[in-house]
Amino acid sequence: MNAPHAYAAVDLGASSGRVMVGRVGPDTLDLTEAHRFPNRPVRGPEGLRWDILALYAGVLDGLRAAGQVDSVGIDSWAVDYGLLDADGALLGNPVHYRDARTEGVAEKVWATVPPGELYAATGLQYAPFNTLYQLTAARSTAQLGFAKRLLLVPDLLAYWLTGEAGTELTNASTTQLIDPRTRDWAYGLAERLGVDLTLFAPLRRPGDPAGTLLPRVLEETGLTGPVPVTTVGSHDTASAVAAVPATGERFAYICTGTWSLAGLELDAPVLSEASRAAN
Repeated sequence: MNAPHAYAAVDLGASSGRVMVGRVGPDTLDLTEAHRFPNRPVRGPEGLRWDILALYAGVLDGLRAAGQVDSVGIDSWAVDYGLLDADGALLGNPVHYRDARTEGVAEKVWATVPPGELYAATGLQYAPFNTLYQLTAARSTAQLGFAKRLLLVPDLLAYWLTGEAGTELTNASTTQLIDPRTRDWAYGLAERLGVDLTLFAPLRRPGDPAGTLLPRVLEETGLTGPVPVTTVGSHDTASAVAAVPATGERFAYICTGTWSLAGLELDAPVLSEASRAAN
């Protein structure tokens, strides 16, 4: 009989993070919590920020506690990002989606692309903190001016673990810059709104390789390489829906966390005006 394989799942929520170990074999699925750690945002002079270094330290502690694994995957909440300079250094702690900087910004975006057009192009529910609105709010800042790369939170942590940058698709969909029909960037929309899509690393899809743990990471965690990092549905809701133990195609899900939502998994996006009006 084949020995079970061990996989480390890094799951970051708005108030805590955890590293789970899944052991998978013939007729076997065993889940163990290796490490749980708090996620405490910090309110500084500039506003509300994520303590991304503390989260990264929690991830390393979790991988150390997990023991030898065959692969690592990372998911988190959506929309938020870190900005890197030309050397790949982080330019500042990622802004928290609850920060006040996006107040009134949506109306500025709608003056260029009306809400109906925006929804028809992206299919994304309106929320004032969608990445598009965050980027619009940051447009005149020195930090964005210096930035050469934008990485969503799980992609940023994967970059620190592997040295390889990518943009995972399910989380990218929450930027309000993805065309859900093509599953690629909404290039025309971005151009109209003055968003530089070259800031984003190439798109990755769940299942794609995302690099291997760097030697310094192996040393810090005590793992023996090579240990691959695998792209998962890095928007935590995407991974939650993928894990629904449904045996057929007709099922609904209820996902509860900091937010609660109910939904269906469909073959095609719903981009109708009725859907937009219902938000």
